[in-house]
Amino acid sequence: MKKYAVPAIIAMTASSLYNMVDSIYIGQGVGALAISGLAVTFPIMNLSTAVGTLVGVGASTMISILLGQKNYAVARRTLGNAVILSIVLGIIFQTGFLIFLDPILYFFGASTATIVYARDYMQVILYGTVVTFLYFALNNVVRTSGRPKSAMMVTLLTVSLNVIMDPIFIFGLKMGIRGAALATVLCQCISLIWICFILSSKKNVINFSKDIFRFEWKISERIFSIGMAPFLMNAAACFVVLLVNRQLLRFGGDLAIGAYGICNRFEFLFVMVTMGFTQGMQPIASYNYGAKLNDRVIEVLHKTIIYGTITMSAVFLIGELVPQLAVRMFTHDKELISKSVVAMRIMVAFMPVVGYEIVTSNFFQCIGMAKKAIFLSLSRQLIFLLPLLIVLPEFWGLNGVWWSMPISDAISSIVAWIMLNNQKREFNRSIKNGEASLNENKVKSYE
Repeated sequence: MKKYAVPAIIAMTASSLYNMVDSIYIGQGVGALAISGLAVTFPIMNLSTAVGTLVGVGASTMISILLGQKNYAVARRTLGNAVILSIVLGIIFQTGFLIFLDPILYFFGASTATIVYARDYMQVILYGTVVTFLYFALNNVVRTSGRPKSAMMVTLLTVSLNVIMDPIFIFGLKMGIRGAALATVLCQCISLIWICFILSSKKNVINFSKDIFRFEWKISERIFSIGMAPFLMNAAACFVVLLVNRQLLRFGGDLAIGAYGICNRFEFLFVMVTMGFTQGMQPIASYNYGAKLNDRVIEVLHKTIIYGTITMSAVFLIGELVPQLAVRMFTHDKELISKSVVAMRIMVAFMPVVGYEIVTSNFFQCIGMAKKAIFLSLSRQLIFLLPLLIVLPEFWGLNGVWWSMPISDAISSIVAWIMLNNQKREFNRSIKNGEASLNENKVKSYE
């Protein structure tokens, strides 16, 4: 757990800081409306992440399970298919959004005041979509194939370069918000080259070779099956953020969207730390599940829940006690600060239980139980949050938008607790009886 989680936490924290740096430089260097314009792009960024995780998480989880089964040949072919799928999906995603970018941004909550910032940022980001997808997928493979420190160093390189390049492009070259986007894409290009170098080494069990770059539907189908849960979670997040932005524009105006952008970026830092714990859990849970060592699966699950809960409790304390300190990193605009402080105090209200929810959802994905993972991923976003976003603002106005998020977190955590307890009872029975795990979606053995 320590071997895999610590590098993953550093990498995920760095990844979150990577997003925060853009927001901080844009807010301080371009202005409050630029922060709002950036927040308008969140649905597209969430959808991009959704497609990236469909391949990246699906392939890396599948490779972990195959390594547990000692099936090295199919694990290598899974890597090849991950590359092919990332390139194809990246081209489709990039082309579609570039053609219809302005109508999409207006639909996602842009106004005449913020569309210019949102458009300038997304045009550059979209041209680098293929690089982004490959970077995400291959770095996941590096981590789960036994080189978590290498994956961590790649992410740290990306963040460090971004911190250096952002002020150069935004202030030095006077490129504004486009400069922030260009710095992001260039950093990912450099890091992708390093990842390809790592995976080209014959010392690795999983490495590039000519024979693996052949599309196989059977493997790709399994990648999509495992990666569907995080894909749907992020796709649902795209739809929900779209509705959040539209409701915020309706009840609070452009600066309310900016306040949401600030709170979202800050919370995301702690969510990513928790995700770092789940990434540390993933190869251990997947490998031991493949080897039918369910007692070790339960042990790593318990540890991850404890660490995730502690992490999300930290964001609750900061958000309730000193929200001004977090908000002032992003802007000096007094009206935006005021709106952001109110929003943050409400949005973090039930954060201590969110860690449990995140770990549980990822745990079902780790052991290949796609249906349960998908249900948990979608329940918070669609079954609980969506109706609340529609109903509460009609009675509470802007505060109704803010309160809909923590209430849905609390309800979905209760559902996660019920489902996980049922699964743990099945594990305990299989341990006691010495029987195989009752996995509804066992990974097939490929010959």
